Amino acid sequence: MTVYYSTELASIAATPVVKANVVKAHGARVRRYRATITMAQQTTSDTIVLADIPAGCVFAFGVITASATVGSTATIAIGITGATGKYRAAATHQTANTPTLFGTAATIGATAPLTATETIFVTIAAASLPASGTLVYDLYFTDG
Repeated sequence: MTVYYSTELASIAATPVVKANVVKAHGARVRRYRATITMAQQTTSDTIVLADIPAGCVFAFGVITASATVGSTATIAIGITGATGKYRAAATHQTANTPTLFGTAATIGATAPLTATETIFVTIAAASLPASGTLVYDLYFTDG
């Protein structure tokens, strides 16, 4: 039977043994970056900044919770300049008061830490946000 190791643990099979790679988020400490937004009919030309994530961090996952849906047509993407859907592709948010996980396989599976600070923001598309309600974004990163 063949034994396979995850990318993060591959080094423990080496001779001499090398401990699991914290830089690749294995055994690293998790930090939460919270952003609370009051919906007030923000438009598709608006950008909402959520967090500045320092270099050296590795994305784990995100959670979005809304007190009301963002409507059937308004979409929100979460990303950075040049890659507005890096962490969440543009999509509607149809569930109220239900925490919803987000993250792409590429960003969750990334093992390289950020090389520079990233300003993460929400991009609104297709329609404006509702006139009232609250959006809460929790971004979870590990320290490199």
